[in-house]
Amino acid sequence: MSLRDWFWIVLLGAIWGCSFVFNAVLIRELGPLWVTSLRVGIGALGCWAVMLALRKPIPRDPRLWLQLAGLGVIAYAIPFALFPLAQAHLASGIAAIINALTPMVTAVISHFWIGGEKATPTKFAGVGFGFIGAAILVSPALSAGGTTQLWAVMACLGATLCYALTLNITRSFKHVEPTAFAAIALTGAAVVAIPVAFLNEGAPVMTRPETWGAALAIGLLSTAFTFQIMYRILPRVGATNFATTTFIAPISALIIGVTVLGETILPIQLLGMLVIFFGLLFIDGRIRAVWRRVPV
Repeated sequence: MSLRDWFWIVLLGAIWGCSFVFNAVLIRELGPLWVTSLRVGIGALGCWAVMLALRKPIPRDPRLWLQLAGLGVIAYAIPFALFPLAQAHLASGIAAIINALTPMVTAVISHFWIGGEKATPTKFAGVGFGFIGAAILVSPALSAGGTTQLWAVMACLGATLCYALTLNITRSFKHVEPTAFAAIALTGAAVVAIPVAFLNEGAPVMTRPETWGAALAIGLLSTAFTFQIMYRILPRVGATNFATTTFIAPISALIIGVTVLGETILPIQLLGMLVIFFGLLFIDGRIRAVWRRVPV
């Protein structure tokens, strides 16, 4: 990848790491369904504002609208609800680390996907390290005999599966203008998420200024802005390479979660994080490149 592509990947990863902290703030007053509804709803409004500002043409094909709306439900409505649901029982940094398994899940799915990126033995080794790291992360919950934290970890893993699937599906929509793609997909997610939130959690009540700030930040910055970039570089860098944004996200999530929210991370969970990062280096190809340079 070019230096410019790496710049955007690092920036997006850092911003998405902040979204885990925004989730932690939002779930203090809101249920997880309203967290995802506000995120996709505000994000959709932001994307439509960009559409109008740039005078982008709106697609007229009803079939395309249905396809993108359905993709938005799987890619955004479901995982955006699973993460705040899990964060009621997990620290922001831990949730972000589990999200770092996305490149590994993406590599496996891409290997078997028709026309997908075939995984090398090195990438499969990285996948193995990633899941070992995930097992280490949940070991405190298992040793304590608790099921709540384990269930929360499984919810995060379900979200990574949604991301991996939709990253591969997205390649079939290369012909769609990126701004329109993001706006329609987020609108589809909002149309489904908001009624479900009303039915299950009632009307949202936000009394704290930090709740309003987190809602606007996660909707406009972590969603509307980042998606404008994502759909422009994803066709260029590929699903697996793009998924390495999740390598960056835990760093910002950990720093803000510990320093601002006062969250704690256990030493064994730090070990799990390091194992996952090691696996990401395998997937990225850096370990293999170093081996090739070592004289034998």
